[in-house]
Amino acid sequence: MAGNGPGAGEHGTADVGPGAAIRPTTGLSPRPADSAASVGVEIQDDGLARVTLRRGHAGNAIDLATARGLLAAARACERAAVRAVLLTGEGKSFCVGGDLREFSRLTGEALEKHLVAVTDALHDALRTFASIDAPMVAAVQGAVAGAGIGLAAAADVTLAADDVTFTAAYTSIGYSPDAGVSWQLPRLVGPKRAVEMLLTNRRVPAAEAATIGLVSRVVPSGELAAEAEGTARALRRGPTSAFGVTRRLVASGQTADLARHLDDEAAALAAAAASDEGREGVAAFLDKRAPDFTRIPSRP
Repeated sequence: MAGNGPGAGEHGTADVGPGAAIRPTTGLSPRPADSAASVGVEIQDDGLARVTLRRGHAGNAIDLATARGLLAAARACERAAVRAVLLTGEGKSFCVGGDLREFSRLTGEALEKHLVAVTDALHDALRTFASIDAPMVAAVQGAVAGAGIGLAAAADVTLAADDVTFTAAYTSIGYSPDAGVSWQLPRLVGPKRAVEMLLTNRRVPAAEAATIGLVSRVVPSGELAAEAEGTARALRRGPTSAFGVTRRLVASGQTADLARHLDDEAAALAAAAASDEGREGVAAFLDKRAPDFTRIPSRP
């Protein structure tokens, strides 16, 4: 949960709501709105879910309320069977990591229990986002550190503003990684470079992050919001179930042996071809028209 540089202690913290303020425009039962909520999620009728970190005054540092808010948002997306998720952070920075001001108020066993509660909620959120079919787009700006790297890396498409810097930051305060950072980084940038980033905590600028595979693309900071919106909307119109299968094949392929993975691909392809999405895709190709996958309901 490490913060950026000296930590989220560079920022003041404020009292926040108990989690996500969910404003569905679907048939979901809404949670009570809370203007001070740390995480918001808006699920639109077209299947696009907007998940927003709302602690811009604190660099969107992750405290317990934010971790629980992310979990509530992930579960809302799961229940609504959304078609795409757009993850953003308010303010100058996407996420500077854990809220060190909150953590510093505790010591000993109380601190350990608190961090277990924070990481349990945060990790459940990451697991839930990974398990749904809907792809996630993350738009990252400013400082990204600690668990913020985990959130950015968890997205299927990570767009970075040209002013972004990434810093692992964990070991600079005597912490070890969380938020899947020690799992994601070696797979994205290679184990040697991942260890170097985690041990030295050097700042990685946007251009290098794209070169080494930490982000998908770099865009001018003034165009980040529009580019992320357009990417998420394009994915929203795609074959959601096929997206989900593809995401899981890529993930499992990192550890599966080739023979097993080829069997998994064959079974998945056969099921996809027989599905409503597969039939619509082939019919559209033969009819020389654009496929309409949005008429096929996505699965919870």
